[in-house]
Amino acid sequence: METAPKSGRDVPPKKDKLQTKRRKPRRYWEEETVPTRDGASAGPPCNKKNRELRPQRRKNAHILKKSRISKKPQVPKKPREWKNPESQRSLSGAQDPFPGPAPVPVEVVQKFCRIDKSRKLPRSKAKTRSRLEVAEAEEEETSIKAARSELLLAEEPGFLEGEDGEDTAKICQADIVEAVDIASGAKHFDLNLRQFGPYRLNYSRTGRHLAFGGRRGHVAALDWVTKKLMCEINVMEAVRDIRFLHSEALLAVAQNRWLHIYDNQGIELHCIRRCDRVTRLEFLPFHFLLATASETGFLTYLDVSVGKIVAALNARAGRLDVMSQNPYNAVIHLGHSNGTVSLWSPAMKEPLAKILCHRGGVRAVAVDSTGTYMATSGLDHQLKIFDLRGTYQPLSTRTLPHGAGHLAFSQRGLLVAGMGDVVNIWAGQGKASPPSLEQPYLTHRLSGPVHGLQFCPFEDVLGVGHSGGITSMLVPGAGEPNFDGLESNPYRSRKQRQEWEVKALLEKVPAELICLDPRALAKVDVISLEQGKKERIERLGYDPEAKAPFQPKPKQKGRSSTASLVKRKRKVMDEEHRDKVRQSLQQQQQRHKEVKAKSTGAWPSALDRFVR
Repeated sequence: METAPKSGRDVPPKKDKLQTKRRKPRRYWEEETVPTRDGASAGPPCNKKNRELRPQRRKNAHILKKSRISKKPQVPKKPREWKNPESQRSLSGAQDPFPGPAPVPVEVVQKFCRIDKSRKLPRSKAKTRSRLEVAEAEEEETSIKAARSELLLAEEPGFLEGEDGEDTAKICQADIVEAVDIASGAKHFDLNLRQFGPYRLNYSRTGRHLAFGGRRGHVAALDWVTKKLMCEINVMEAVRDIRFLHSEALLAVAQNRWLHIYDNQGIELHCIRRCDRVTRLEFLPFHFLLATASETGFLTYLDVSVGKIVAALNARAGRLDVMSQNPYNAVIHLGHSNGTVSLWSPAMKEPLAKILCHRGGVRAVAVDSTGTYMATSGLDHQLKIFDLRGTYQPLSTRTLPHGAGHLAFSQRGLLVAGMGDVVNIWAGQGKASPPSLEQPYLTHRLSGPVHGLQFCPFEDVLGVGHSGGITSMLVPGAGEPNFDGLESNPYRSRKQRQEWEVKALLEKVPAELICLDPRALAKVDVISLEQGKKERIERLGYDPEAKAPFQPKPKQKGRSSTASLVKRKRKVMDEEHRDKVRQSLQQQQQRHKEVKAKSTGAWPSALDRFVR
């Protein structure tokens, strides 16, 4: 039952079912019709221009397009909302007082920069200039990142300071072990191996593993940090030297007759008979080269990645038993009995340089990690430090009571000398400064004569091989405190070591690139370039680069294709070549006419040969 609307309220009456029928939705292209009271259509709306009513589209609105491939319903993308930066301050509403990245000092960035922006290429093309700009931008970004990452090197090198007026050379190893923590004190130990001594030793590149070999055939390798033994064998032959190869998985042992390669389980893998009677070994990690010095006077380079001998050089100086490598440029330094030190590269059959160091024979040679300084000791009981930056002059000299038979540099620039059963260590002002030979930094006496010395990488530890066994000494400030985890990671796993080997093999440096100055490889050989240009001019008879090359103008209707441009360039070049050949022929004819006119003027005489 219907009730009448209350008074005071304008409520329309309810419609019938026919009138309440749903109306058909109007499309935007249809005209709007307004129904009249009689139900008839009143025609188009009364607009001024009688335009079609189209829905007004919002700016940046997305219209659903009909997909031709899939029939899945398309979802419109939400428009990107503009965010007010003031609303992103913080929860408390305070603004950041130091917006943006932290500033980096210019001096620190310049230390890592490798491109000199002051040098500009003359008459460079636009494409070359754009590439150079991109390279400079990338280099600048890399330098800033390297300068920022330098803050992450939180470890500092150790040091040893005495009290007022106290000499640090009088501090013994027992006092140092007592003063340091338990983990550092465990790095000092003695291996009593008098039965098979004297010993030569070698640390791996990561500084985690130690290998040593005795004169009476004892060979062993272990993880010296955890004291876990990897292998121990007796080769039943005299061992003269021992070296780790690119990783701790391979071991090279110079035995009495030939060179042998073992794995970390003590299994013999190779016997290289071409390297016989070897006295010293050196491994070049970035070139995968094993350098051997023999009693016959030959310096041999063996590529361990392919198993081939790269070069066999005759030093012509007799027996070779003093050898060291320069870690900076991979040049081998050989000490001879005539007091000279020769520098060798596998790319040259003659030494790169010869330095007269001592009046007698050379007993030991060592080069620091930066390749700047070289220390030598000779039979004249003198210890000298030379500058290798082109001058090869001695910087300091010290006369020792017994003479040093073994020398070694640490990563931080400390110098150790083994004199009989005494080990002396000298320190300098820093890594890039030469060690001061006035006062020793540390002194230690062993139970037997020294036969081998080496500082452990990334540790303040000195390994000494002597006739009584192996001694591990604590030397504060000897090792580099921060290591590169991608290059030499002491804590890497087996999988990481395998991946590093693959990467190192892909980045192997050819043996032909070993030279005194590695920076010369990035420079242009101007002398050879000019000589080649002169030879080319003499061969062609003209200078092809004297005139700018012809650049054809672009044409329409497909006449600027690559083939047509090359054809037009070649046509112009042929015409220029014909003109130059024609001029040269005319000059030759003119000279021939002049010679003929001179010859027809008078009869030839026997005295014409003296006429200039």
